[in-house]
Amino acid sequence: MFDVMEFLLRNESKIRIGKGKKPHGFRITRSNSLVTGSTSGIGKAIAMSLAGEGASVIVNGRHEDKIKKTIKEIHDRHPDANVRYVTADLATEAGCHQVREANPVIDILVNNLGIFEPADFFDISDQDWFAFFETNVMSGVRLARHYLQNMLNRDKGRIIFIASEAAIMPSQEMAHYSATKTMQLSLSRSLAEMTTGTGVTVNTVMPGTTLTEGVETMLNNLYADEGLTMEQAEKRFMKENRPTSIIQRLIRPEEIADFVAYLSSPKSSAINGAALRVDGGLVRSVF
Repeated sequence: MFDVMEFLLRNESKIRIGKGKKPHGFRITRSNSLVTGSTSGIGKAIAMSLAGEGASVIVNGRHEDKIKKTIKEIHDRHPDANVRYVTADLATEAGCHQVREANPVIDILVNNLGIFEPADFFDISDQDWFAFFETNVMSGVRLARHYLQNMLNRDKGRIIFIASEAAIMPSQEMAHYSATKTMQLSLSRSLAEMTTGTGVTVNTVMPGTTLTEGVETMLNNLYADEGLTMEQAEKRFMKENRPTSIIQRLIRPEEIADFVAYLSSPKSSAINGAALRVDGGLVRSVF
């Protein structure tokens, strides 16, 4: 079995992670930020990065034990971080209402919550389609509907959707996932149009295949019987399944997170209504 954290720590000199890394100076100190689905993977890395830049971070998940573990990891790396949490299932209106009630005003909303699962199109039930829609799309809709209005009233704020390269390069083995990610692009642009002439921005980030816990499980399943190391599995997966990637490695969650921290800052004020690829050159396009 592969261990993602062990692998990342061994390669820390190549991929910048680690305790107490210096902030980039993105000027988001004291900004109130909510990162949905932030107890693992990209979401946790985003919460970690925002905390490292001085933002007040609200961690969200469905399981309190995972939330508290994430908060401990953030404090281990950033002892002075201001971190709160809300335990809520944001795939439901009740969960979104709970978050809005607990945190009526947010400066930075990162709609990261999402689910994915490879499945044959003919085996995906209506229930599966609705579950993906509620989680990947409606969670962001319900939160943005509340927080965007407040941001416009204050002439200040950031909304960032975490989509995927699958939004513009749909996958036949994940039709339901790809469709919801494309919807996020359209939704984000529609909301951005509402911010014309204000200090509010709405953008989407499209990560390529990233070394999260879910991808670790996928690699373990793919190469379970071959005795490959993590490095070997990564190289083989990229060569066989992501041949157009220019960097020919999996993206690290921290690389996505630091870009999101930049988009959250005043330094990104000229970027609005954009769908931004952080995919290692996977999508063969000049646009």
